[in-house]
Amino acid sequence: MSDSLERRYQDRVDRFTARHPLVVDAATVMALMGCAALGSNLSLPGADPPDQGKTVTVLLGVSCLALLRHRRHPRTAVAVTAVCTVAMSALGYLLTPLLLAPVMAALYWLATLTDRRTARLFGITTIAVVVLTSVLSDALDDLSVLLRTIGPVFWLLLPLAVGRMTQLRRAYLEAVQARAEHAERTREEEARLRVTEERMRIARELHDVVAHHLALANAQAGTAAHLVLDQPQQTKRILTDLTGTTSSALRELKATLGLLRQTGDPDSSPLDPSPGLARLPELISACASAGVQVTVTTEGEPQPLSPGVDLTAFRIVQEALTNITKHAGAEAARIRLTYSDARLIITVTNDGSATDSDPTAACQGRGFGLMGMRERAHSIGGDLQAGPRPEGGFEVTTALPLHPHARELGAERGPEQKAEREPAQKQEQAAP
Repeated sequence: MSDSLERRYQDRVDRFTARHPLVVDAATVMALMGCAALGSNLSLPGADPPDQGKTVTVLLGVSCLALLRHRRHPRTAVAVTAVCTVAMSALGYLLTPLLLAPVMAALYWLATLTDRRTARLFGITTIAVVVLTSVLSDALDDLSVLLRTIGPVFWLLLPLAVGRMTQLRRAYLEAVQARAEHAERTREEEARLRVTEERMRIARELHDVVAHHLALANAQAGTAAHLVLDQPQQTKRILTDLTGTTSSALRELKATLGLLRQTGDPDSSPLDPSPGLARLPELISACASAGVQVTVTTEGEPQPLSPGVDLTAFRIVQEALTNITKHAGAEAARIRLTYSDARLIITVTNDGSATDSDPTAACQGRGFGLMGMRERAHSIGGDLQAGPRPEGGFEVTTALPLHPHARELGAERGPEQKAEREPAQKQEQAAP
């Protein structure tokens, strides 16, 4: 409680000083002049002070006038007050703390307003001149040399030390304030970055859900319209698959929107699990009804995948098949899953024509398919390459770590894992 009151009063004093510096300086100088005037009347026991009233008054007035300029000219203030103090000591006045008050104040302000080297140079010079004058003064022969040196040295070193401590305290407070402001700015920038990353993540998830299912639905509807007269049974089966495609789209869209509506309430309804490679048969069946036959081969011993890697692998395969369905004049596609000790390599190829199967060339950079796949792979420490095959068609290859560790810790959230945004290569933007 006492610390808070002290800090409150200190803040008020600082604000008043900043608002009315001339008033504070004038009041301080008048108080110092009163102290010095009182000190000029003090002398040793049994001795009378020197009869130099007018001279002392002039010297004190000059000292106090010099102190009024201490904010802009601290060195000048020290020099003037030191000369006046030396003159009073030469006249035989006893150097008491009251008489030394002007030069002590000047040394304090010098220590607070200038660097250490300047304060040390002016301080040592002032102490040496004052002490030397006190020692050589004939008017103070009754006082021992030891007392004539220890007293002035102590009283003149004190304001230098206090001023240095005040300067260090101000520097510390300024550093604390600067760190607090920097932390606040950093916090705001981090918040904006998190918002941007979250928007990109949501956009990527909505793109994968909507674009894939709409592309399949469009392909299935087109195939059904083409076969409705010649193969009614096949058309019926395709329309049945179309219903499943739209239902799956609605289900995934509901899960994504449900994630956005989560408020952290423990009583809220649980979210659906994230899609993974276990849903490849469903994906293959939907592509088959759209006229693309997909085969899957697995090399190596299948290993369990973390939720982030499983979701990323599924979304990359889903996007690759979507591009094949929309842009490739292909009737077949192949998926190869290769498990090694530390990585899962996924290769998706098709046998379309050299021009039609290239989604980048087909869309002239208007979409974000390849960029989204690349961002997903990078978000968990993987890599992705895509391009036309020499023998024709298009190939997408991605290598994902089986255990991404720290890079994935911030990525797993609900049914849709948070992906770290990496710089994408804009020249490889592809169709959705």
